[in-house]
Formats: sequence, structure tokens, C-alpha cells
Amino acid sequence: MQTEQNSNVVDKLKHTGAVTAPSLFTLGNLACGFFSILASAKGNYAHAGWLILIAAVFDMFDGRVARLLDTESQFGIEMDSLADTVSFCAAPAFLMYFFVLQSQPLWGGMVACIFTCFGVLRLAKFNTMAKEGKGSKKYFNGLPVPTPAAILASFAISYTIMQGKGHNLPYLDHYLPHLYNCVWFAMLLFSLLMVSNVPYAAFKAKREKRFSIWFLLLLVCLVVLMIKFPQDVVLIVFSLYVLFGLLAVLYRAFLGIKVEK
Repeated sequence: MQTEQNSNVVDKLKHTGAVTAPSLFTLGNLACGFFSILASAKGNYAHAGWLILIAAVFDMFDGRVARLLDTESQFGIEMDSLADTVSFCAAPAFLMYFFVLQSQPLWGGMVACIFTCFGVLRLAKFNTMAKEGKGSKKYFNGLPVPTPAAILASFAISYTIMQGKGHNLPYLDHYLPHLYNCVWFAMLLFSLLMVSNVPYAAFKAKREKRFSIWFLLLLVCLVVLMIKFPQDVVLIVFSLYVLFGLLAVLYRAFLGIKVEK
């Protein structure tokens, strides 16, 4: 009965033209990436970083809306990848080039170019695996491109806030100058992880387990911190996501555990 009701709702939405909603989210993603590049070129690094994070929000919803309305298509997949190329490959590369790497004229541009090219390779790999039905609902095969884009964008925002006498999370300002000097290394590492076979949790599969009280408390704390220091929370959480993925590979290799598909 519930399934029939959901089907009727979806049918009604289709007749109202709501099927275009996923494409509108994708275009929003693309527009944010485009204007982020313009902001980076003008030296508005925090603005450029926020636009990349907003693009990530659009990207998070377009696929979910498509699945909700049962309007998933190959056209939507290709369009999403093209938008991601701008917002999560080119935009963060331009941001880091103008913000950090242009002080190294010999190899700064090369690092930004490698990041962009490897991000595009990651997207092409994802599309190919999706067409061949080799994808997994539990894991991404390689680091998904929005993750390093969000890390680099939030770093630029936090660093700009620090320079402007603003407020970040306690003690974070102490580490930001060290991270600034390691941006080139982080971008090369992200590039390799994007085209690697390192499995990263996709959080797409439905789980029947109930959340523990400790998890809910952690979630509440993250929400509170997100309200006050959104850029810092994004930087830390996504960085931990990258780190835990690498540690999980070492743990599985040590115990001889195979990744479940």
C-alpha cells in the first residue's frame, strides 16, 4: 500500500515537470564552479572556497533527487560528471594555484594541472565502472573528487579567516601555516588517491542498525561546531575521511581481509 502511494506521488511530480529538478541542481553545481574560478582569479579566495562547498551541496542532492523521482538517466550521469569536472577538478586547482602555488612558477602550475587531470580520470573511471555494472554501493573505488575539493576549499577559507583576524577552532590557526607549505604535497597525494583502487566508504547502502547514543552525541557536537565553524569542521572531517581510508587499507592488508562489494 505504501509503495503504491509513493509511486503515485512520483507520477504526479513527473507530470508537474519536477523531473527537471536534478538537472537544476547539477547546473547549480556547475555555476558555482564557474564563479569560483572567477573569484580565485580576482583574489577572493574565501569566496571561491565557499562556492566550491556550495557546489558540493548541489552535487550531493542531484543524484538523490533523481533517485527519489525515479528519473536517473545516462544523460544525467554524464551531465553530473561534466559539472564535477569544473567544480571539483578545475575550480580547486585554480584556487590553490592563485592562493598558494603561483609563488612557485616552475612547478606550481604543473601540480595544479596534475590535480585537474587526475580528477577527470577519476570521473571517467567512475562512469565506465557504472556503465559496466562494476560499481559498489558500499565503497568508492578511489577517492571521490568532491572530497579533496572540499578539503582544499575549506583550507583556503580557514586560512583567509586567520589572516583577517577572524576566529577558527582553537589551536587550528597554529597548524594552518604548516598546512599552507604542504599544499603541493597534499594535492599530489589526492591526485594519486583519486585514480587509485583504495576503497572509500560510500554511505549509500541502507543500514538497519540503530545508531548508538555515542554516535548521536557526536553528531550533535558536529552540528553545533558546524554552525559556528563550518569551514573548520569540513576541513577536519573530510581530512579524517581520507586518512581513515588509508588506515583501513593497511588494516585489511595486515589481517588479510577482503573488501565487501
